[in-house]
Amino acid sequence: MRLLWVALALVILLLGGLTGYAYFGDMSAAPRETRLPVELDLGSEPSQPAPVIGQTAPDSAPAAAPATPEEPASTEQDDLD
Repeated sequence: MRLLWVALALVILLLGGLTGYAYFGDMSAAPRETRLPVELDLGSEPSQPAPVIGQTAPDSAPAAAPATPEEPASTEQDDLD
């Protein structure tokens, strides 16, 4: 029984220490300069687009049929349940 109380006290102290560190600890990241070399291929020719395999899309799509007006749906209370 005494071991259980010691374990419980350690858990409470651990949680208190973690909470204190979260509130009062120094968690700010120090800014630092980073320089990385970057290689750019600005002088090369642009790459060719990937070839299209298979059929091509038609130049124009058929016109859609106009929507026909319908009667509005009933909005009675029983219909909404």
